[in-house]
Amino acid sequence: MKHFDHNAHHHGFLLRQVPADARTALDVGCGAGAFAAALAARGLTVTAVDRHVEPAAAGVLFRRADVLVDDLGGPYDFVSCLAALHHLPLEPGLRRLRSLVRPGGVLAVLGLAREEGLLDRAASLASVPLNLAARLVRDDPVHAVPVTDPERSLREVRAVADRVVPGARFRRRLFWRYSMIWRRPSADTFPDRISL
Repeated sequence: MKHFDHNAHHHGFLLRQVPADARTALDVGCGAGAFAAALAARGLTVTAVDRHVEPAAAGVLFRRADVLVDDLGGPYDFVSCLAALHHLPLEPGLRRLRSLVRPGGVLAVLGLAREEGLLDRAASLASVPLNLAARLVRDDPVHAVPVTDPERSLREVRAVADRVVPGARFRRRLFWRYSMIWRRPSADTFPDRISL
């Protein structure tokens, strides 16, 4: 059976969230670096961080770092976090990601959440046959990255996001994912900047 990368399926959507005037990007929990490389291919100056891997891709500065404790520079025009937020304590993780986005910049999260309720189960059921079909035609590279089941439901993630990144837009997505897109207000002066 071939391998189908559920995160890569959503790269096109996430790339469309990059602000037109963006020059810098940070990819948190970059894994093998495919999304970071796609950002660099758009002409952005990209920093990509992960605690476990340090891949190589043209035009990307990779760092082995912990987003919660290490100095990651910034702020950035675009901050992405694909299938990594559920590896962090939710509220401190979201606050840290928020602090890395410049005023007017965008935070894009592709997340995993624990199933809860009929809508989650319906999206999950819809993904099963599509996942099987995609695995017949796709053969994405397999990369060894840590896997953790999400502890929080989408409802719980939204409740925290309402406090930390008010106005964030959520959407359930295929293949057991959700998206959260937040644009930092242009007048924001980083009152939450974290001292390291």
